[in-house]
Amino acid sequence: MQLSVSPRLISPLLAPIDGSCCLDTIQQQMERLPQGVRRLAMRLRMPLDPQWFWSVLTDYANLSRFIPNLSSSRLLWRRGDSVGLEQVGCQQFCGLRFSAKVELELTERRSEGALTFRMRRGDFRRFEGAWIITPDPSVNGTSLLYDLTVQGRPGMPIGLIEQRLQEDLAANLRAVQAEVLRRVAQT
Repeated sequence: MQLSVSPRLISPLLAPIDGSCCLDTIQQQMERLPQGVRRLAMRLRMPLDPQWFWSVLTDYANLSRFIPNLSSSRLLWRRGDSVGLEQVGCQQFCGLRFSAKVELELTERRSEGALTFRMRRGDFRRFEGAWIITPDPSVNGTSLLYDLTVQGRPGMPIGLIEQRLQEDLAANLRAVQAEVLRRVAQT
């Protein structure tokens, strides 16, 4: 899978920040594309080594333990730097319970700090993106960027759920942050 992060979407997230950045600060951008496609990018900066983020994001069997609304995450196969993963997400929305299942193919590019993914099958028309982990001198640590392009299935009112989508992705990023901090505290 070719990594194609939109410069127009990501550029505002790359702007320098001052050293007083709170650990809970998540920067985010959303792009509305034709046919109900949404592209979201979120970034978190923390004064920790990138290895911590990599170990959390690639702990596939335990992702559902700390990612909100992810009811299961199961490793299907591994072939070199390619991984097959099945995930099921559940959440309440407008008083109804929704569930979505995806089978993802991930490519681990540890030397580049990139974990790219795309849906092979599932309950969306499109679900792909990347986690990008890079050293960040502005916080003497790491920048974690989550880039997601999603298109709902026919009949899914993306306009009604886009706010929820932004909130859920921010919650996922905070959950990764909390798990990183938990693991650091255990060392």
